Amino acid sequence: MGQIEIIRAAPDQAPALTALMHASAAYQGEYASILDGYAVTPGYVEANPTFIAARDGKILGFSALVAAELDLLFVADAAQGLGIGARLVTHMLAEARKRGLESVRVVSHPPALAFYVRMGARRTGTIPANPPKVRWDRPELRFDVPTC
Repeated sequence: MGQIEIIRAAPDQAPALTALMHASAAYQGEYASILDGYAVTPGYVEANPTFIAARDGKILGFSALVAAELDLLFVADAAQGLGIGARLVTHMLAEARKRGLESVRVVSHPPALAFYVRMGARRTGTIPANPPKVRWDRPELRFDVPTC
């Protein structure tokens, strides 16, 4: 079994990223509506720093930084607990530093709040529900980007 590597996503990987996202158990049931009709497109991958965590050519997770916000971060259910989410956050913060950002905003999926706090994000507020697609309040957090 090969090493997990984090590399820039290619636009033609957008369908695989969409499939990974929609397969997430964290977005089933009451949280499913937020992903209804949402797809990662080739144009999105091309325009935004999107990185995949892969092993032996298999995509295990991905993240996307849009301006100064972590827009997407998903890890395949079968790959959770391997430290992939932590590696994606660390990589995202390094990318943010390269872009001269001082901080990165996260509007979190409620069950992911504890993960982001463990990773060093600080809670800054709450984004109110916006029915019908988002029927729950979402935690807002911020990562300070390390300078070194």
